[in-house]
Amino acid sequence: MSLYGADGAGGAHALLTVLELLAAQAPPARFDALLAEARATGLDDDTLDRLERAVALAGVVRAGQGRDPRHEAGLIALTDTARDLTSSYDLDGLLRVITRRARLLLGLDLAYVTLRGPHGACYVHTTDGALADHPAGREGAPRLAPGLRFAEGYGVGGFVQLLGEPVWTADHLADERFAPTARTGTGLHAPAFDEAAEAALRAEGLHAVMAAPLRSGDTVIGALYGADRRVRHHTPEEVGLLAALADLAALGVEKAGLLDRTRTEVSELERDSARVRTSLTRMRHVSEAHGRIMNLVLAGGDLCNVAKAAADALDATVMVRDQGGRCLATAGDVPALDEKAVAKASLDAHARRRPVPAADDTWVAPVIAGSEDLGVLVVRTAGGLTGEDERLLELAAQSIAFLLLMRRSTAVAEGPVRDELLDDLIADPPHAPQQIAQRARRLGVDLRKAHVLVLARPEGGEQGRAVVWASSYAYRLSGLKTVQGGCIVLLLPGIDASAAAKAVAAELSPLLGHPVSVAAAGPGWSPDGVGRLHQEAGRCLDAMSALGGTGSAASVQDLGFLGLLLSDDNDVDGFVEAAIGPVLDYDAERFTDLTHTLEAYFASGGSPTNAAEALHVHPNTVSRRLERIGELLGPEWQKPGQVLEVQLALRLQRTREVLARGRAATDPHRRPPAPPERNA
Repeated sequence: MSLYGADGAGGAHALLTVLELLAAQAPPARFDALLAEARATGLDDDTLDRLERAVALAGVVRAGQGRDPRHEAGLIALTDTARDLTSSYDLDGLLRVITRRARLLLGLDLAYVTLRGPHGACYVHTTDGALADHPAGREGAPRLAPGLRFAEGYGVGGFVQLLGEPVWTADHLADERFAPTARTGTGLHAPAFDEAAEAALRAEGLHAVMAAPLRSGDTVIGALYGADRRVRHHTPEEVGLLAALADLAALGVEKAGLLDRTRTEVSELERDSARVRTSLTRMRHVSEAHGRIMNLVLAGGDLCNVAKAAADALDATVMVRDQGGRCLATAGDVPALDEKAVAKASLDAHARRRPVPAADDTWVAPVIAGSEDLGVLVVRTAGGLTGEDERLLELAAQSIAFLLLMRRSTAVAEGPVRDELLDDLIADPPHAPQQIAQRARRLGVDLRKAHVLVLARPEGGEQGRAVVWASSYAYRLSGLKTVQGGCIVLLLPGIDASAAAKAVAAELSPLLGHPVSVAAAGPGWSPDGVGRLHQEAGRCLDAMSALGGTGSAASVQDLGFLGLLLSDDNDVDGFVEAAIGPVLDYDAERFTDLTHTLEAYFASGGSPTNAAEALHVHPNTVSRRLERIGELLGPEWQKPGQVLEVQLALRLQRTREVLARGRAATDPHRRPPAPPERNA
């Protein structure tokens, strides 16, 4: 019996059931049940054979569906893309791979990825596929290329962002859902219209567009697009494949962001580690430099060596100044300083108790001990100071303060012994010279070298501070100090008594805040002459007071003929040389008669005319000679004080010549000196 025979209706119904099961993708057991039911109904053999053949063909069709090449290719692409996520692709490279696979697997003309910017707007990040040439009349239209920005929520991407699901359209340009005033089926308005983006899509000639969201948690961070230049209906499998690729792209974006953050954190950690290593290195340098400086201090190094160590550690020039601004030690060539800026910085440094900058890369650090101002440390650098350098500068200033305190303590500790030695040196009658010399050597004082004696009398105020300063000052200069009769007595190495007196006054007066009268005598070269120098300095100090010179500083030599009278050795030669030596030398070298002219000038009462008559020369000659004398003795030689010294020196010189001629007359073997030839 044929299928369309008497039993044809039953056979046709069975074949229709096979098609329904195949369309419903029923499992094989349903087909087996259908055959069993057909056999039970008693269908003829021909109809039953056809039914069995239909079931077998359905199995072939079902097996073919499972081996769909596009489906298999999609699975392979998803697997490869997932594998790419574990490789070292950067974000750009990974998105290029995903857009290329999406375009090739789905047969698209163009695939691209958009990402959300920081302010919500989207921008094209990656594209794959050939961009169309601009049709006529569309030159200058924006291209659908990386960098193109879309308004937030524009078009298909806007729906993806709103719904969080894939969206597609067969013809974007004709789909009313994407018109500016359209309302979606969910009651949502389509987002704002973007003319630039719309112009780019039209310029590319795109119609079919589908998009799948890139999700990070519950947030849509972008979209993967597939587009064709023809009208095309996309199947659910195609949309699902694009959505799967979009999920992998989102994972890639998250991975890239995580890697960027990790790299940033690692870079920050490396920078922090480098800063820590650098800081540790600098701290080690500060510690080692401070250790070297303190070793010098504890080993009894002098101030110059300590300043040099600080200069080497800071790579700078260093100057140590006392509280009065006097330079105690330097290291390096210190350039000219802006003293006003340094003075202001010194006040700020002591007020803040830390180093402060002054002008021109100059720093000032306070040298302090408790609340006592010991001075400042002035540092000049070429490239400024780091924080560690400032700390080292502060430690160097503390080390110098410690050295100054050690010196003061040593001076105070040795003070009584040194005072007794100087008391014995100036005692009358003097003590045994040999014993005194031995005691001096034990204290590091060599009395066989040139020395001067200085008397300092504070004019008011407490004397205690001056005595403490004098102990430190004498120790610093390897001298001796004592106190007698309200005066500080200093025996200091040197040959210039006047300079020694001025140096003591310049340092002690600012410290005390009131005047100090300072007198000095010397130099001397033996212990037994110290008492004589003390007497001369005392007479000089009394003469200064009598002449109204309280608060000044001078030596016996500075007092002129008064110094000659006050001095025990009566250095006539030195006085004559100081007063009229240049005139005597001029006469001896040029055989002139300036000395005789001076005598005639003073003898005539200071009248050049009367002097010319006495000399039997023209008055103009006397005037020219007086001009020459002014050039030799200085412009102030005719002022009362200097005139008196010149007259006294002339009288002493004439007396010496008379005595010399007298000695020559009594000694037949001695030839008197020939008188110089004189001319006009």
